[in-house]
Amino acid sequence: MMSLRGGKHVWNQRELQNWYFWFLVFFVIMVTVVGQVSKFSIGQIILRTATVQADLEEEVGHLKRRAETALGVGSGRLVHTSKGVLDAGAPIKCVRLQDGDSLVLHISRVQVKATRHAFAAILGDGSVVTWGDETAGGQSSAVQHQLQNVQQIQASFRAFAAILADGSVVTWGVADFGGDSSHVQDQLKNAQQIQATCGAFAAILDDGSVVTWGRSDSGGDSSSVQAQLQNVQQIQASHNAFAAVLIDGSVVTWGNAHLGGDSSAVQNQLKNVRQVQGGHSSAAFAAILADGSVVTWGRSGNGGESSSVQAQLQNVQQVQATRLAFAAILADGSVVTWGAAGYGGDSSRVQDQLKNAQQIQANDRAFAATLADGSVVTWGDADFGGDSSRVQDQLKNAQQIQATGSAFAAILDDGSVVTWGHPAEGGDSSSVQDQLKNVQLIQATGSAFAAILDDGSVVTWGRSDKGGDSSSVQAQLQNVQQIQTSGGAWAP
Repeated sequence: MMSLRGGKHVWNQRELQNWYFWFLVFFVIMVTVVGQVSKFSIGQIILRTATVQADLEEEVGHLKRRAETALGVGSGRLVHTSKGVLDAGAPIKCVRLQDGDSLVLHISRVQVKATRHAFAAILGDGSVVTWGDETAGGQSSAVQHQLQNVQQIQASFRAFAAILADGSVVTWGVADFGGDSSHVQDQLKNAQQIQATCGAFAAILDDGSVVTWGRSDSGGDSSSVQAQLQNVQQIQASHNAFAAVLIDGSVVTWGNAHLGGDSSAVQNQLKNVRQVQGGHSSAAFAAILADGSVVTWGRSGNGGESSSVQAQLQNVQQVQATRLAFAAILADGSVVTWGAAGYGGDSSRVQDQLKNAQQIQANDRAFAATLADGSVVTWGDADFGGDSSRVQDQLKNAQQIQATGSAFAAILDDGSVVTWGHPAEGGDSSSVQDQLKNVQLIQATGSAFAAILDDGSVVTWGRSDKGGDSSSVQAQLQNVQQIQTSGGAWAP
């Protein structure tokens, strides 16, 4: 892939996991140097070429921006085959480039993450653009200079946390919701993964240990179980608690004891756990074991009590949660629900339709299931999208469904989008419907949607103050390739 002059670059595991080379541009420094000006031949691997000039006293960033402009692409990173990523702030002469060297402009896939009321997008060059409610992470100017080489972003209710390429972590947003990580900053090294409740974060480090911060009643204080948090493989979150799956298949929980932070009542059953599902609006957890059975805990009225359907919970493949209920897809494509009836815990009205279910999406009070034939079945609170009768004839060949707190958006196989649920919270997309063509992916805050089109542009709708209006950053949202979902709807 990189048989360029100057040797072969060997990518480490972190780079392989986090870089997606959808666009490669090479820069060849020409042999001819006139005074202090070098000429750079720039070519898109397949289609275009251009020539730019740069003074050797100029910064690498100036060269990079000229190249991006000449080729009409978004921001990327300049990489030398043997020197690695070049510092955009360094003078060209100081990075010791030689005439004839080959450079590559890497434009990685852009990820978009959401709090309840704001979006954060990782651009192709690893920088970050935010918009939406400034009090919920939509304003990142205080840390903008640190947000370089960002690999992944996670969101709590009102704050963001970003993992950089070197494994360090940068946070912003409301301090009490995890936006201030200063007291654990010296521990946040070699972070591999971050998970979030409504008001706290938990980071898994490369040695399998865990660092937490944010509201103590939401899991920000893990001191009571710190000794047990070794060899952690994955972490899942409910609204106010965390559940960590260890390498031996056991589970450690902390946070609000009544909302899933205390699993002592079922601890002897939590063995060979394959996956744990909570949901940022949920007050309970459901663990799928290796044999396909399910163990639940947390507030009983919120789905933490599943005894009434326990006999049906066999060969479970996937579990999803609203605020007060769960829905599980079994191996035969049937669906089992439990929890508060008005929140989707009772699916009897549509049970005969729930056959060959492939995936389920949930918002605060309703579920939407995509069947094998591309049709969609909904249940739960009608005002939250549990009733999709208004658009049922349009819901054909659905490929993906995303949800705000009270609305759904489905991408069809032709790239168009169908929305339903609370109109102001994204359920009404009529103002942008003519733009919603060739949609690839959708992301959501609690009150707005953001869709990425196949040309890399972004279309937003829903509450303007909660991310539905991206006009202030629209010029920066170019060549977007991926939306990374936030993991569920947020409870207010």
